[in-house]
Amino acid sequence: MSRSESSSPGAARRRILALAWPIILSNITVPLLGLVDTAVVGHLPDSRYLAAVTLGATLFSFLYWGFGFLRMGTTGLTSQAVGRENDTDVRNLLGQSLLIAAGIGAALIMFSHPLIRLGLWLLDGSDVATALAAEYAEIRILSAPAVLANYAILGWFLGQQNSRVTLAILVLTNGVNILLDLLFVIGLGMTSDGVAWATVIADYTALTFGLWLVSRQLRWLSGRFLRHRLLAVSAYGELFSVNANLFVRTLGLLFVMAFFTSRGAAQGDTVLAANAVLLQFIMLTSYALDGFAHAAEALTGRSVGARRWTEFAQSVRSAAWFSLLTAGTAALAFALGGEALIALLTGLPEVRETASTYLPWMVAMPLIAVWGYLLDGVFIGATAIREMRNSIFAGLAVYLPAWWLGQALLPEALINHGLWLAFTLFMLTRSATLIAYYCQRRRSDWRDASHDAS
Repeated sequence: MSRSESSSPGAARRRILALAWPIILSNITVPLLGLVDTAVVGHLPDSRYLAAVTLGATLFSFLYWGFGFLRMGTTGLTSQAVGRENDTDVRNLLGQSLLIAAGIGAALIMFSHPLIRLGLWLLDGSDVATALAAEYAEIRILSAPAVLANYAILGWFLGQQNSRVTLAILVLTNGVNILLDLLFVIGLGMTSDGVAWATVIADYTALTFGLWLVSRQLRWLSGRFLRHRLLAVSAYGELFSVNANLFVRTLGLLFVMAFFTSRGAAQGDTVLAANAVLLQFIMLTSYALDGFAHAAEALTGRSVGARRWTEFAQSVRSAAWFSLLTAGTAALAFALGGEALIALLTGLPEVRETASTYLPWMVAMPLIAVWGYLLDGVFIGATAIREMRNSIFAGLAVYLPAWWLGQALLPEALINHGLWLAFTLFMLTRSATLIAYYCQRRRSDWRDASHDAS
């Protein structure tokens, strides 16, 4: 295939779709595991076990999400090394990322007691549920090195435009987890501790499988591992810089979500539950949008590494085409079927009625948030992480004052509308900031030196 054919709109869209569909399917497996965990523990005779697993799983969702930079940073730098056709860099980026994952995982286990106590205190469950959740968490934390290493492995393969590994690893992880849930809880009579051990074993099973896939891939790569690249702290400068900014960006997102949840909770259980139902609309949309964003990471990163800016622009356009189509479909689906989806997610009449009141925000949200998802992928591929971090700061600079003004000026009946307005403005500001950064970079360093890229 010629260069012009490979960078045509049709070819670029086929590459995007080929990378995105395994990621989208992988994302769909995630809520399935949560449903099985809930169903298995929810049938035990005491509700405290379900409460404990809910608290513990929430704690680890936030904890591990905070270290998601290991996946994103590895993807961006690896895809650029692929574009440079530098297999030695591809190899050593994997080694560095795995060593960082092992170090952070060991530290999490070493400091697990204070971390778990602090996290459960912030979640503020009942005394009985918190005690059981602590037992669950003390077991779950043992899988930290495996979880973080899997992040690095997934990022490394995605950087090489191999997203099917993501699907294979996550299907294996969740499949083993579900089977062990059933064996430990229903078969052996364990409770929340059985769910924790099932997850730990599944995570290490996935790591073993991932390392086997890595060993196969390394046989196809030239170059070699370099001792000084793996053992000298100075060799980690670029990786540390990228990951540090990603970590700050992720902490900002975590704060936004935690603040939104806490301000909803302050309005009562019904509003809290209604907001939680509507956040599932955003989660459903993200399953598809993340697939196209991850595909953009791999393809734009390769283009940046090879300095092929026309190909870079075509990849962005193709990912944008699929992302906007998905966002528009989601907005239309929520407008026409939002009431039915709410009814599917909750059977409580008061929660249904309250959630329906705020449904228009869900119709607008995909069309506003889509640019944040898409350009996150582009900027990760280009390792322009400071711009991503700054977009979070810009969003927070609008989000918090908008919420405060809503509290001060709106009548009590509209307070939650004010909260959703603030959240929407955060998404809008973040998207607008990333668009402005993208346009600026395309006019300067993301363009051909000889002529303007279209």
